[in-house]
Amino acid sequence: MLSLTKIHHIAILCSDYQKSKLFYTEVLGLSIIKEIYREERQSYKLDLALNGHYIVELFSFPNPPKRPSQPEAVGLRHLAFEVLNLDETIAFLNTKNIESEPIRIDQITQKRFTFIADPDALPIEFYER
Repeated sequence: MLSLTKIHHIAILCSDYQKSKLFYTEVLGLSIIKEIYREERQSYKLDLALNGHYIVELFSFPNPPKRPSQPEAVGLRHLAFEVLNLDETIAFLNTKNIESEPIRIDQITQKRFTFIADPDALPIEFYER
């Protein structure tokens, strides 16, 4: 039997490193743990944390293919963050000119949630606690 204990991190490949770096740090509020440029790969690697916990690796590579988001493709579907207040989250996103989808209700938990897209159209979910 495997002894998995938690998800360690999520790796995200972006097309515009500076734009995505600003989105994940300035908009979502993730903090930078470490940033390096790997000359041999022409690639940035940015380690990001949420509340002190390492959760995202943001990578850049030259000329990556576009991510198929519409229609959805097989594979990982989206990244989801828990929020305390969905209305406040949406209001904040609006101040950054980021549109969210209409609020939906989880049929099982009756909790509210919505989606936005990151700069490369990766779906980001905000799920109310």
